[in-house]
Amino acid sequence: MDIIFLQGLQIDTVIGIYEWERQIRQTVIIDLEMGHDIREAALHDEIAHTLDYKAVYDRVSSFVRESQFGLVETLAERLCALLMHEFSIPWVRLTVNKRGAVGAGIDVGIRIERGSLQTPAER
Repeated sequence: MDIIFLQGLQIDTVIGIYEWERQIRQTVIIDLEMGHDIREAALHDEIAHTLDYKAVYDRVSSFVRESQFGLVETLAERLCALLMHEFSIPWVRLTVNKRGAVGAGIDVGIRIERGSLQTPAER
């Protein structure tokens, strides 16, 4: 299995458990790694045979912008489920960074991994 990645997506959203956080938009930084076999795409040099990372970027951006979660854990779980379902991705590693949540310039967040990098034949 190969890995397609998007790193450093900065998206404004409503996120947080405190009342003041529910009244503002904060920037989260998202890094994504997604399992996908790229051999067909490379063989044919056609995007139809690969994971369109522009489509993934657009979907992630709209989902996060429109969401209003209390916890980054919830955002991460829902985003992984959405990606796996809508793009038929067998494996996702996702980092949600809520920079500055505990102090200026300090990175905090969560990294989760869902699914398997093994193909069905390898399982």
